[in-house]
Amino acid sequence: MHQSLDRSAFVRRCLGMFAAGLLSLAMAPQVQAAETLVPPQVTLINDSIEQVWRDYEIRPAGEVDDAQWCRRVYLDVIGRIPKFEELSEFMSDRAPDKRAVLVNKLLEDDRYTEEYANHWSTVWTNLLIGRSGGTDRRDLTNRSGMQKYLRDSFARNKTYDRMVYELVSAEGSGKPGDPNFNGAVNFLIGKVNEEKATLATSSVSRIFLGQQVQCTQCHNHPFNQWKQQKFWEFNAFFRQTRALRRFVDGTRDIESAELVSEDFGGESGNPEDALLFYELRNGLQKVAYPVFTDGTEIGRSGYLEDVNRREELGRLMLQSEYLDKMIVNRMWSMFLGFGFTRPIDDLGPHNPSSHPELLDSLGTEFRKASYDLKQLITWITLSRPYQLAAVLGRQNAVDDPSIGESPKFSRFYLRQMSAEQLYASLVAASDAKGKGSYAEQEAERRRWLSQFVVAFGTDEGDEATTFNGSIPQALMLFNGALTKNATSQDAGSFIDRLSKSGRSPRDRLTRLYLTGLARRPTKTETNVAGKLLAARGGNEKEMLQDVWWAIINSNEFIMQH
Repeated sequence: MHQSLDRSAFVRRCLGMFAAGLLSLAMAPQVQAAETLVPPQVTLINDSIEQVWRDYEIRPAGEVDDAQWCRRVYLDVIGRIPKFEELSEFMSDRAPDKRAVLVNKLLEDDRYTEEYANHWSTVWTNLLIGRSGGTDRRDLTNRSGMQKYLRDSFARNKTYDRMVYELVSAEGSGKPGDPNFNGAVNFLIGKVNEEKATLATSSVSRIFLGQQVQCTQCHNHPFNQWKQQKFWEFNAFFRQTRALRRFVDGTRDIESAELVSEDFGGESGNPEDALLFYELRNGLQKVAYPVFTDGTEIGRSGYLEDVNRREELGRLMLQSEYLDKMIVNRMWSMFLGFGFTRPIDDLGPHNPSSHPELLDSLGTEFRKASYDLKQLITWITLSRPYQLAAVLGRQNAVDDPSIGESPKFSRFYLRQMSAEQLYASLVAASDAKGKGSYAEQEAERRRWLSQFVVAFGTDEGDEATTFNGSIPQALMLFNGALTKNATSQDAGSFIDRLSKSGRSPRDRLTRLYLTGLARRPTKTETNVAGKLLAARGGNEKEMLQDVWWAIINSNEFIMQH
């Protein structure tokens, strides 16, 4: 008994050493990519970024090795780490353009279409309606309807401008299965009825144009050109819109909701001159009509047969250069960790960009490319900044956005996976999904993700995620059902299959590290695994289970690096 207790204590100490930091990021020897033909937009990015390095006398970090880059691009493009077989196939490829080939495969190969569409529909669902949007029974927003619209759009590679127009101008029911179902309405359906559509006003201008008009709802903005008049002129575009709801019999729960356009009589009761009033801070009342942010006016009639205000808004947005720059800035931040501005959705002279010429040029190129998001992803992932290691040293010490410096992109900025990426990665790497039908597994996924969301219920629909290294997150990763599934020794499980593969325990340990961290174990980690094997009485499956538990609970695993 005494010997058993000592052995258990030793195992716990070993695991503690793993989780506490022995799994530090170990960069493999840096390699230089072979020259290959690249799109001219990649050269445009590289030239602009490298000029800033020269201006600041920065020496960038070296290029990351193939395994780490492969893990990086899988996470960013399809939302999960690569499986061992996918990583091995890429590492064994000797073609000089294999990185470009992999990006193209993830974007264009039918085998990845579903994962690509699922990942980006999740990203944009969270952006458009929040992580908690559509999860309450009294919410007009239908989360499944929003996801279906976005999933279908990304699967078909619908152009970005078309998506924006549809999201802004959509009409119909938000519930899948209804005769007039149009999933795009779920973006606005919960935002137009409350407070004279102020949330619709602020969300559309901020998300798609990078213009934060919400600060001017009650007063002029103290730091930029936005005035209170601008907010209500933009708000006027949404005043022909209303959300209708149908309740579940005998309850206040929402059965379904429909977004409709209807004549707007104006606040003076004259549809031919459908004005609205707003109040200045001194109590005076002023009048506003629909005027776009660049000053373009549309007809003042509130009759739909004269002018459909949301359709006009959609057309004006597609003509705006801010539409181009905002999506470039957003996508760049998703892949590089920081955008060209902070915050990314606040563009204009009051908030200078770190690389203004590059932001303008990429916006122009994206418009020329017919708003093809896959092309934009290709340019970013093949650019030099995206190839760099996550190393901050003396030669690029000034490049530290975490302390307020503008990003120079001389290294890859470490960031944590999203909760959705972690879930998908554990499922892909170790078959961690539970048993049951697809619907049951999806319900389990939603329950798992919901524990990280805190909604504040403010006018802006603010919410926060607790997936940030908090104690509840740590406890869930240590002991949660997903972790138990990922580390199971049951017949047919990941650990069971791994224990029967390879030529030796060292081979299997290497496969474990490549699967989780896209690198081989260090000498120290190999020695610790050997001691764990001895402590487990030579039971290799238990040793592999212990090491895998430590890997998936390490900072290195949950970081995008």
